[in-house]
Amino acid sequence: AVALAANKGQLWVFGGEYASPTQSQFYHYRDLWVFHFATNLWEKVNAAGAPSSRSGHRMVCVKKQLIVFGGFHDNLREYKYFNDVHCFNLETRTWTKIEPSGTPPAPRSACQMVATPDSKVLIFGGYSKVKLKKDEDKGTIHTDAFLLSPDKNDTSGLKWKWSVVKPGGAKYSARCGVALTSAPGGKAYTFGGVFDVDNEDDDDIDGVFYNDLHSLDLEKFVFRTVTLSGKKEGSKPKRRRRNKEDDEDVSDDEMEEEKGVKPPPEVAEVQKVSDDGVFTVTVGPSLATSSDTVATADNSTSPTACHPHPRMNCGLAVKHGSLYLYGGLYEKGDQTVTFNDLHVLDLHKLEEWRTLVSCDIDSQEWFKSGSESESSSDEDEEEEEDEEPMDTD
Repeated sequence: AVALAANKGQLWVFGGEYASPTQSQFYHYRDLWVFHFATNLWEKVNAAGAPSSRSGHRMVCVKKQLIVFGGFHDNLREYKYFNDVHCFNLETRTWTKIEPSGTPPAPRSACQMVATPDSKVLIFGGYSKVKLKKDEDKGTIHTDAFLLSPDKNDTSGLKWKWSVVKPGGAKYSARCGVALTSAPGGKAYTFGGVFDVDNEDDDDIDGVFYNDLHSLDLEKFVFRTVTLSGKKEGSKPKRRRRNKEDDEDVSDDEMEEEKGVKPPPEVAEVQKVSDDGVFTVTVGPSLATSSDTVATADNSTSPTACHPHPRMNCGLAVKHGSLYLYGGLYEKGDQTVTFNDLHVLDLHKLEEWRTLVSCDIDSQEWFKSGSESESSSDEDEEEEEDEEPMDTD
């Protein structure tokens, strides 16, 4: 999805996938939609020449063009990964397949893709797999990076070139499901992800989840680990005591104690953080969603610099100098936990994450997967047969 400020705000969405609750049906889409924030209405954009149906692809906006790269298609019998590039012109509303020169990235899905300040497109990471035998696949977590650059002398916007880049700075470990968002000042931020380790003894996959935050310089292609300083304890406000014999400064608490009155407990003030006409975010007391003490990048610990729980595929967005993080997935044993929490980080202070909406994981209801409930009842089997793919019209 791509959010644009044009016409009082738009959200463009292409393709994706639908899986039935029992995983008995899997369906990919190739439709294009735009949500208009001014009217709160969805519009289906009918344009010929769209990319083939897929999910796991990435899309960014460059100079009034939507650039779509990669993805995969799976029909439960066979799968295919893509490395093609398509362009949708936002003015003419037409699709065009781009054939860039140079060596392209290997086919992949779930990569990180971001537009640079000079109208280039950076692609790094991603995932793909190949079939070794009938029932055996080998997955690959990609760690390479590529730059898609427009031809300076081209006025059509359809001539591009691939080149290999090697980001420097902090070591960025291999992972999938990384969240990424661009920010003012030629920066991007990434959060979390997962590194899956195949268990040779059985078919299970052990995942190592992350909750680290990195910044990426989109001009020099340098990664930096973002280390939070922790909330600084501010000094209490002082008031002047009116006393001729002893004119000195005392704190509010001292004055209350002298009067024999116990100070009232501190109450977290409700603060309006965002009100853009679409939704309003208010802040209550800040709650930690991970352990009280979290190790920072330099292996030190800070009791107040709590990070959101490790996760993959969360949502990131930057607005007014603050980084917002929402939702995501975390695997706990054979269960997949879906988060609905919301956090915010002041990118100027870089002190601590604040929790705007907390998530009570223990209260979530666990639903068995299709493989676990195949023999549960004849009714379930009949329901599976009746399931149809979602209608996109």
